[in-house]
Amino acid sequence: MWPVRRPSARPSQPAPHPAPATPTPPPFNAPAARRLRAALGMTPEHVAHDIRVSYGHPHITPGHVMAWERGAATPSGSELTALAGVLWCSPGELIDRPRTLREHRIARGFAPEDVARAVGHELHAYLRMEETDTWRGTDRQSAALAELLGLRLPDFVSVTGRDAKLGELLRNAVTTRWQAYVRPVAKVVPLDRPFLEGALQGLHQDYQGHMAATLSWGGGGSDAGDAARDFLDRIVEHFWARIQKSPAQGPGPTQARPL
Repeated sequence: MWPVRRPSARPSQPAPHPAPATPTPPPFNAPAARRLRAALGMTPEHVAHDIRVSYGHPHITPGHVMAWERGAATPSGSELTALAGVLWCSPGELIDRPRTLREHRIARGFAPEDVARAVGHELHAYLRMEETDTWRGTDRQSAALAELLGLRLPDFVSVTGRDAKLGELLRNAVTTRWQAYVRPVAKVVPLDRPFLEGALQGLHQDYQGHMAATLSWGGGGSDAGDAARDFLDRIVEHFWARIQKSPAQGPGPTQARPL
């Protein structure tokens, strides 16, 4: 029999609410910050002073600015916005390639309220999506998000949480019959069918070439097998590389469109 847990004699206590997670700072472009400051003829002391006085960050010192420029520290989201204001640039100029919904928003200089209102979400619901990196929106809301943030198609797929599904479909396509996966991939990636057919066929041929190398010469070497595994591990990256090299059709590979 399964052991049965006896109820405690003490009244149950409500579980404590977990502390909200601290957002991960956006990927900071330290060389760009250093270059922009130098172009304005400013010293780290000038930058720190302006951030303290004009943007309400009294803790910022020249040491913070120098640490940011060396890549030894990363400014928080609000510090990044303040630094961009002092350096007369957009926050996007101080960010390496954004990866998440929050980073794309910061790069465009929008407040959460701006994005929530534009896509038709309640603010608390939108903030929850940023915290969990899980986009939940209709096709219309997704299209509005892509337009507002200027998302390229790879970023659109990533931000809306479709990378994992795309990777699974692509791995199945290159290891079996790619023709059977044109329609499923099209549901994830809004591109025209001929465009996708060419990309999937090319990926299938590339992977089969790696597999042929592992089977030649009595089974091939470990390098050939490693290359095939690496190809599958990076299948989404290879897919976007093929899309970028293909002639543009419809909306083109760089601009998201409604699904």
